[in-house]
Amino acid sequence: MDIAPLQQRLKSEGKLTLQIRVIPRSPATAWAGVMADGSVKLKIAAVPEKGKANEELVRFLAREFGVARSQVEIVAGASSHAKLVRITA
Repeated sequence: MDIAPLQQRLKSEGKLTLQIRVIPRSPATAWAGVMADGSVKLKIAAVPEKGKANEELVRFLAREFGVARSQVEIVAGASSHAKLVRITA
């Protein structure tokens, strides 16, 4: 998946909100495409226990968008596969 348009939007607007569908317990953390409803699908190489999958999600998004972990916030769905994430520049 090409995230360049998302990176550009973050740079121009200063913030980005993503609907994300996570697939925990995957072999590696990686982009897995876009779903029919527009949600971004992400494979997460962590178990959904004690916040480990959420930590991996935040770490991955911070690295991909070149921001600090503190600039990535799970706004909704912390205990769900469907999450709303806000990234600020």
